[in-house]
Amino acid sequence: LINPQAKLISTLSLLLGTTITISSNHWTMAWTGLEINTLAILPLISKPHHPRAIEAATKYFLVQAAASTLLLFSCTTNALFTGQWDITQLTHPISCLLLTTAISTKLGLVPFHFWFPEVLQGSSLTTGLLLATAMKFPPITLFLLTSPSLNYTLLTIMAIASAALGGWAGLNQTQIRKILAFSSISHLGWMTIIIIYNPKLTLITFYLYCMMTAAIFLTLKTTKSLKLSSMMAAWTKIPSLNAILMLALLSLAGLPPLTGFLPKWLIIQELTKQGMTSTATIIALLSLLGLFFYLRLAYCATITLPPNSANYMKQWQTNKPVNTLTTIFITLTITLLPLSPMIFS
Repeated sequence: LINPQAKLISTLSLLLGTTITISSNHWTMAWTGLEINTLAILPLISKPHHPRAIEAATKYFLVQAAASTLLLFSCTTNALFTGQWDITQLTHPISCLLLTTAISTKLGLVPFHFWFPEVLQGSSLTTGLLLATAMKFPPITLFLLTSPSLNYTLLTIMAIASAALGGWAGLNQTQIRKILAFSSISHLGWMTIIIIYNPKLTLITFYLYCMMTAAIFLTLKTTKSLKLSSMMAAWTKIPSLNAILMLALLSLAGLPPLTGFLPKWLIIQELTKQGMTSTATIIALLSLLGLFFYLRLAYCATITLPPNSANYMKQWQTNKPVNTLTTIFITLTITLLPLSPMIFS
């Protein structure tokens, strides 16, 4: 296991890197924050001394380093042509194109998504949660700050492709972490489709996505489920938690009375307002692909019993109380929809 001091240093560095990036005005400071973040998460990914974890850490490092270099190249090019180092003053067309590519690689948007499912599969559930939520925050912030100058055509194509591939590729997976990685890719597609028109909506979507994903990862950590087959057998441990996991999964799929419906509804409404009805229709239809594998997860979590032989041992029910944080996240994941009027106002 990782040394507590080392763990503390890594966690503090993650916080520091994120804070530096989201509060910077100058491109080099934003780049520094992203680099600190990348280096701080590496020990957490490679912590289980297992070839798969080392492979995940190597892939993560190479991809993030390349994306950071591209980001630095983009802002240097902009400074060369315009003399501006301010984040909001990115005006040169080549720089805008490069920046869109760099941040998409950092986030894992299609076609720069290949590293993400692999890295998530190679890391533990806690690290996976960090990678799927906290590590996406600095790049999303940079997207927000530069949203007026991003390359719009490229962004829309990547967003629709992400929604499509996140749905399609998740269909034949049996590893839960990989399914959640593809789910993350399709959610990122929803976030980037709207960023040019309404950056605040992207942020709301991101926050709600983080909350729902945290609820699911923490639940899986409690029941120690990593594959669909182990998920089927886990219902005897904490039956009530598994029943609620089904609702959390459906919320992530975006079904109405649950929280996850809110961002999808707002995004479709905003796209329609902007006269992009066809885009809204396509992205709404693509979310059905995601719904299919969330339903399959929900089905495995609660509805099916695993095929059991006569000498099959049920797993013992645990007396360990469920983590308070898990409870809070799950409650919010299921019940936050009535708060939507506050967002509208």
